[in-house]
Amino acid sequence: MGEDGQGEGASRRRAVRVKRVFMANNPETTVPCDVKDLNLADTGKRRIEWAFQSMPVLQNIRKQFIKGQPLAGVRIAACLHVTTETANLMVTLRDGGAEVRLCASNPLSTQDDVAASLVRDYSIPVFAIKGENNEVYYSHIMSALDHKPNITMDDGADLVTVLHTKRQELLPEVIGGTEETTTGVIRLKAMAKDGVLQYPIIAINDAATKHLFDNRYGTGQSTIDGILRATNCLLAGMNFVVAGYGWCGRGVAMRARGMGANVIITEVDPIKALEALMDGYRVMSMSEAAEIGDVFVTVTGDKAVIAKEHFEKLKNGAILCNSGHFNVEIDLEALAKMASSRRQTREFVEEFALRDGRRIYVLGEGRLINLAAAEGHPASVMDMSFANQALSVEYMVKNHSSLPKDCFPVPQDLDKQVARMKLESMGVKIDRLTLEQERYLSSWSEGT
Repeated sequence: MGEDGQGEGASRRRAVRVKRVFMANNPETTVPCDVKDLNLADTGKRRIEWAFQSMPVLQNIRKQFIKGQPLAGVRIAACLHVTTETANLMVTLRDGGAEVRLCASNPLSTQDDVAASLVRDYSIPVFAIKGENNEVYYSHIMSALDHKPNITMDDGADLVTVLHTKRQELLPEVIGGTEETTTGVIRLKAMAKDGVLQYPIIAINDAATKHLFDNRYGTGQSTIDGILRATNCLLAGMNFVVAGYGWCGRGVAMRARGMGANVIITEVDPIKALEALMDGYRVMSMSEAAEIGDVFVTVTGDKAVIAKEHFEKLKNGAILCNSGHFNVEIDLEALAKMASSRRQTREFVEEFALRDGRRIYVLGEGRLINLAAAEGHPASVMDMSFANQALSVEYMVKNHSSLPKDCFPVPQDLDKQVARMKLESMGVKIDRLTLEQERYLSSWSEGT
């Protein structure tokens, strides 16, 4: 199964888009939206408020935005996971003066109660329904782009890609954008290399306060959470295979080992493979791991990481899941062809019965398991990532005219500002360099 979501799982998902227009709290304001059920808003509002309590950095930025209105009149189209944390980012941008529209960046990552609350309680247009099919997913991106954005916020670069291929008439209005995830950064850098990227984009993923914490601690914990919610299996004693030892892979491996699993790493980068070995993990090829693994998690950002030749070696009862952005890391189309039958055994668990009697289990249709079966990252870690988003949007509005049409990291001073604010919120004080130390570090003349 590729990104178009074909297969039995997809056929069970919502196939028809229902258009809705909701009258917000102000009876004179119409909020366009496409959400599952506005009656879910009460629950969503409580959850949004709960998350905000654990986002002190974003709270601080929101106060600054309310006072300074740095985004006044700026139209923002955001294609992000519609979660409680994202909701608080949208409210922060709105309170900074922006006109925001939000759509989902993954068909299974939307929290429907949150989407409902954003529309009803915060008058923010949202186009997202958990389980939406491929057609509806892209129609929602189109609805977000109908806003004629000045700034794009993306998670995976689907919105940017659609803008550059199908809505090119909107490009003159766009001054800049941000990108949240590794997969999106890879795509955007390829666009920039090919000379087709038409405006500057800040790679939030490349901020140290994003990949060192969000990717490692957020993905690590939430991936394990998704696996356990979907399967209720005991990880202790299992052979737990992690494909990819980037920051996300490091985090997943760390948490799996902490729960007693025997962790195996597969890699294509010799430096990362060596690092994993030095960190105490077993390192081998996927072909070798396929024969002994009990649970497999892909976090590479590439396609067909677990493919037909690996399915042929898997043990009966092997569990496969993905925590990379797109559902292409496991070759589900090849697995479907090998299967004699398929059935849903638990929510977010699909059984593929092979002709030789083995049964293979795929979680969350091969999509982001931490958002398909769980709630994604904890708010306290998304606090830093979304603080970077908010400050980067402000930076882009102020500096877009002097920036190249490329994808580049968050400015280091903003990155350090977020880290400093996070430490302050935790009551932690650190040292500062003295003038003498600064002079020493910037000089070449003083030696032994």
